[in-house]
Amino acid sequence: MTRGVTFRPAPLRAAAALAAVFIAVRVLYRVLFHGADGTGPVVLPLPQWRLPPPFAHVVMFGPVTVDGLWDAAVSALPIALTILAFGALSALLDMPRLIARGARRGPLQGLARAVSIAWATLPSLADAVRAARFAQRLRGERGGVRLLAPVLEHTLERATAVAATLELRGYAGRELAGECRHPVALREAAAGFGTAGAAPVVTVPHFDLSPGTLTVLTGATGSGKTTLLRVLSGLHAHVDGGWIAGSVRVVGHDRGEVPPRDVARGVGVVLQHPRAAFATGRVADEIGLALELRGVARVLIDARVREVADRVGVTALLDRDLRGLSAGEATLVAIAAAIVEQPILLLVDEPLADLDAAARERIVALLGALAHEAGICVVVAEHRADEFDAVADQCLAVDQGVVRAALPAETPRISAPEAPVPGSASGSASNPWSSGARTARAEPQGEPILERSGITVRHGDRVVVDAAALTLQRGEIAALRGPNGAGKSSLLVALATGAHAAAIALVPDDSDALFVRDTVAAECRRVDRRHRLVPGTTAARFGELLSLAASNPALTRRLHAHPRDLSAGERRCLAIVVQTAGAPGVLLLDEPTRGLDPDACGLVARAIVAQAGAGAAVLFATHDAAFAALADRELRMDAGVLAPVPAPTPASAATPALITSEICSSAEQAAAIALKKRRSPREPEPAPRATGVRGWRTPALVAANLAAAAAFLWPLIAIATPSHAQAAVPYIALSLAPLAVVLVLAALDASVRSAHTLALLAVLAAIGAAIRIASTGVGGVEALFVLLILAGRAYSARFGLLLGAASIALSALMWGGVGPWLPFQMFACGWVGAGAGLLPRRVRGIPEIVMLAAYGIVASYAFGLIMNMWFWPFAVGADTSISYVPGGSLGENLGNFLVYSLLTSTLSWDTLRAITTIIGLALVGRALLRSLRRAKPVATPTPSPAPLVVAVPHH
Repeated sequence: MTRGVTFRPAPLRAAAALAAVFIAVRVLYRVLFHGADGTGPVVLPLPQWRLPPPFAHVVMFGPVTVDGLWDAAVSALPIALTILAFGALSALLDMPRLIARGARRGPLQGLARAVSIAWATLPSLADAVRAARFAQRLRGERGGVRLLAPVLEHTLERATAVAATLELRGYAGRELAGECRHPVALREAAAGFGTAGAAPVVTVPHFDLSPGTLTVLTGATGSGKTTLLRVLSGLHAHVDGGWIAGSVRVVGHDRGEVPPRDVARGVGVVLQHPRAAFATGRVADEIGLALELRGVARVLIDARVREVADRVGVTALLDRDLRGLSAGEATLVAIAAAIVEQPILLLVDEPLADLDAAARERIVALLGALAHEAGICVVVAEHRADEFDAVADQCLAVDQGVVRAALPAETPRISAPEAPVPGSASGSASNPWSSGARTARAEPQGEPILERSGITVRHGDRVVVDAAALTLQRGEIAALRGPNGAGKSSLLVALATGAHAAAIALVPDDSDALFVRDTVAAECRRVDRRHRLVPGTTAARFGELLSLAASNPALTRRLHAHPRDLSAGERRCLAIVVQTAGAPGVLLLDEPTRGLDPDACGLVARAIVAQAGAGAAVLFATHDAAFAALADRELRMDAGVLAPVPAPTPASAATPALITSEICSSAEQAAAIALKKRRSPREPEPAPRATGVRGWRTPALVAANLAAAAAFLWPLIAIATPSHAQAAVPYIALSLAPLAVVLVLAALDASVRSAHTLALLAVLAAIGAAIRIASTGVGGVEALFVLLILAGRAYSARFGLLLGAASIALSALMWGGVGPWLPFQMFACGWVGAGAGLLPRRVRGIPEIVMLAAYGIVASYAFGLIMNMWFWPFAVGADTSISYVPGGSLGENLGNFLVYSLLTSTLSWDTLRAITTIIGLALVGRALLRSLRRAKPVATPTPSPAPLVVAVPHH
């Protein structure tokens, strides 16, 4: 974090611009409403125009004089100087550092921590927006409100990962001591999802681990490896909503009873995709987060962070931003953060995914040293188990959910004998690696379908692709290999987005960004309509890749599922089907097997071979030497230079290097397990989690909201005050609003004691702030309302209130929009989200969206009216025909206010805001609402079933 006092000119510049705009608006209002006349020379001889009854007292225009304009400008100076003062304060204060201090202690610790995490989330949110926009471009679609769906999905996934990180680092934990001698001890253990009687996802007959050992877990995608790690970490029972049976003791504590935060010092965890789980913005802050959450002194944190960074080998990265790290660097930083408190047990989930050979070797050596030199009990779940042969003490296989010792022949290798695809004879043409399949694909080859030369790509001053030349032939499959950062992805993007790219389809590394609907069936229907295909064509193609007939119930289940609930291999196949619906001549894929086991790789290989068999040229970038054997030829890229790789000898070419056994059965199991992890949208929702607003907090919350309402409505309330006190009412209202905000947030801060709620609030606030800033200056367009209404509806009125306030506060901190209006905006937007949470709960489906749209209309106009009410006297000033009249009657002041509001807001900004909200809810409301509910925090822990006897198959 920034040290010392800094000066940021941006907030001061923004404040100066706002002050100038306020003066100009004051002068304009005085001219419009007959308030710029005087005794001096006439500048504009405008005629007077009196409105018809019942507003006959309102006069518009009239002569404009020099002294009238001067008086109008001078009358605006007090507010303008106030705006400048707020800007100067924002420029001098280091807001991120102040928020970080508030996150460590104080009455608003939870909310300050949420804003701090949101601040760190914003850069990665920008990356998500760019990825979603790029995916839309690849689909050939325009941007717009539908961009919210993939961005929200990405952000909710990040929220889940950040929640797990906070829980694992000890957020609000009790700091229980751990047992060093017995890191892991499981007896007749089982774990699963849903009701206590549901079939377990993973069972463990007997599992004991000792300090100073390294254990590798291997198994197919969906076999239960990750579930077992989450059982050991405590996330399964206390965050994921799963159940545990039998005896599960980790560092001496019962995992079903003790949450991860309470034993965070004894258990370190590196999650899959560590970059998504980073909760800060800088490497040093991420490594020291666990110490920061415990309140350790800053000087001790800095010393420990440097010590661990030196051990892991990332000292040079300490001052770097996390978002700029490579995949290998991010994994090293995640390991450093997991061991900063010298844990007894270290759990690492797929650390070698998406890494080149050098990075994999470095990670393996580090984990081996942590086990055998530092004495940590290390457990690694990994598809590439053979890479740990030199350092692993044992290898365990997770086979259909049962954990047992792995036989030597079962350990996945990068070189394996060819296996037939289910349903085909060995060596038949339906096997992608058989000679028959290659012969069949050779028939359409020979005609060049893509010829490019001189391809150069620059990122700033750096050349990432240097004058590359490439030719692809029809029906050909080519592999593009090279180390991380070699320029492979940049080359694929250049090919897909350059001139004459209409016949080129790209499946990017983040292929999930291609999905914008809430079910696979809806996604397939969208593709059919776009490409004018017979309805059902895309769904049938998807089923064919999975070897599932249209009448198969397994396909029906997948079509009804959310795209992101499919297994990783099935999602990649769906992305390929989506991108090839228009029959492109060239298919490009970026890291198509990242994070997939051999069986899932075979599923993707089937899709690739099908495209090549149809006559398309296929080029895929990969680090996977085994999968590259699928290609007819290999290209290598290094430092931006593309070069062909000499063809292998016939002997080596005849030994394909990939395991492809039982593709469909494993995919079936993976999908079934993935679907169990989500609550069905047809199931009744559990009761909301108690928020902890007890005792003084509830009356304080009511009183603060009433005080805020009084601050908004002061022009009407002031009428009832004594005449000698009316001059002070505006200033009392201005001071009352921020006090009411603090009181409301303090009362609601107990709601942010759950790591999951904290993470959801943080990342959704980051989205809200980004949306608000993006729509600034577009009259009335307030896409933020769509998010607030849906989040308030999905979670609760209290969450909606917090989200509205946090989004406004964060956006103001970002662009320097801190001013006297800020607490009013925080309340108004918070009330929009809270109101959605108070609507009838039983309404679902299309009627629910209609209800939310109707509420959006009411909220849009109410928002405009209430924001106008407090600001109207300051904006117009005195001496106009619609000015606030101190001591005037309620009817007179209300009439003046309505004229001001109708002419300046209701008929323009507010109407456009209502239209925007309706359109947004109609287009993406259902999908976003389902996504929010999928990410909803677990209401109550699932009760553990009675201990059960696990039937272990004999091998």
